[in-house]
Amino acid sequence: MSIITKKYLSRRTVLRGIGVSVALPLLDGMVPALTAVAKTAAKPVGRLGIVYMPNGVVTKNWVPTGEGTAFEFSPTMKALQPYRNQVTVLTGLTQNADGQTGKSGAVHGRCATHFLTGAIPRPFGQEGAEFKADISLDQVLAKELGKETQLGSLELAMESGDVGAGTCDGGYSCTYAHTISWRGPTTPLPMEHNPRAVFERMFGDSGSTDAKTRLSVLQKNKSILDSVTDKVSDLSRGLGATDATKLSEYLEAIRDIERRIQKAEEQSARELPVIAQPVGVPGTFEDHAKLMFDLQVLAYQSDLTRIITFMTGREFSGRTYPEINSPGAHHALSHESSAEAQAQLSRINAYHAKQFAYYLERLKKTPDGDGSLLDHVMLYFSPGMSNGNHSPDNLTVVLAGGGCGQLKGGQHLKLPTDTPLANLHLTVMDKLGMRMDKVHDSTGKLTI
Repeated sequence: MSIITKKYLSRRTVLRGIGVSVALPLLDGMVPALTAVAKTAAKPVGRLGIVYMPNGVVTKNWVPTGEGTAFEFSPTMKALQPYRNQVTVLTGLTQNADGQTGKSGAVHGRCATHFLTGAIPRPFGQEGAEFKADISLDQVLAKELGKETQLGSLELAMESGDVGAGTCDGGYSCTYAHTISWRGPTTPLPMEHNPRAVFERMFGDSGSTDAKTRLSVLQKNKSILDSVTDKVSDLSRGLGATDATKLSEYLEAIRDIERRIQKAEEQSARELPVIAQPVGVPGTFEDHAKLMFDLQVLAYQSDLTRIITFMTGREFSGRTYPEINSPGAHHALSHESSAEAQAQLSRINAYHAKQFAYYLERLKKTPDGDGSLLDHVMLYFSPGMSNGNHSPDNLTVVLAGGGCGQLKGGQHLKLPTDTPLANLHLTVMDKLGMRMDKVHDSTGKLTI
């Protein structure tokens, strides 16, 4: 007769401290004892992440050559080569099936809004001052998958963007260009760009948005882990060697992110104030991007949420990238046809791909069930436009990850011209367990 001694932990086990709640990663000890005896790993969960690029790309330098499994990555996508087997590149998609998204003027707001909602936004001041879109794909999924997690979804960005603040192109509210996530037709969701705010949302905060109150709590509790140290020690003594190692690596990752945020705050205090760069935001794009991607890895690892949207920049962004020899304003470069402007924009596209590759590597190295987080997630990496002249046609979407065994990878699929982007949405929803006949302007599912 076998004696079952394996300690069982609930998937919802958390370490609670003063004002914080630290969820745990997926451990072998979360497998029911009888299942563990059979050496069956805990069943992985499906996750979806959207990584959105603003202002379009230089198409000739972005689209892969060749088709099927015999494709070659383009110069600006070369950073994705190490993850080839878990990447499917889809070309030929459009978010302009009705001809409305690509109309002149305000194409930034229309492309960003339509990307996940399938809706055409309403110009500010027409038919009332309220917003007009639709519920976005991430929020449709969050309503269902969010039932199992602490947070329904996370909406993140690399640049600040206040909901309802002013008008941008074509007299449309800037909100349309600053978010891709909508809870409903009139409810845009703000994208958080400050790592400190994201960290506090995930692991606990002061209960106040007042800066002085938050700073006081942070000074009192130097680390969120300080208040759960005893609980960590008690839990570790009951874990197997593999689980103890996983827990140690996970908690060290939390501490590392805390240290990096604190370092950014210390540096900000020594430097002159910079508009739109609040305390907690690292000084360089790459450091900021890595920190935001690391937070996303922690969110998936601890199952705090299964749905994340992330904008590497807002539409209409004028950010400059002198660190990669692209000193021109991002949006202005996207409208210029000179060889120099196109070269600068291509370097920006490649730089964003490099940050996405970092994200894939972090996911690949993070154990999850019988594989890694990369094996169990589905990620979009895509611009909302196909080129710098802002066409919503012929989009190139990178679909990365294993999707719990549902994505093939290692292929470039040239779809029929003007295949609705919504067909991809419908397919992904199906793979995440949401069976629908139609979403937005979809005409059918894709074989991927």
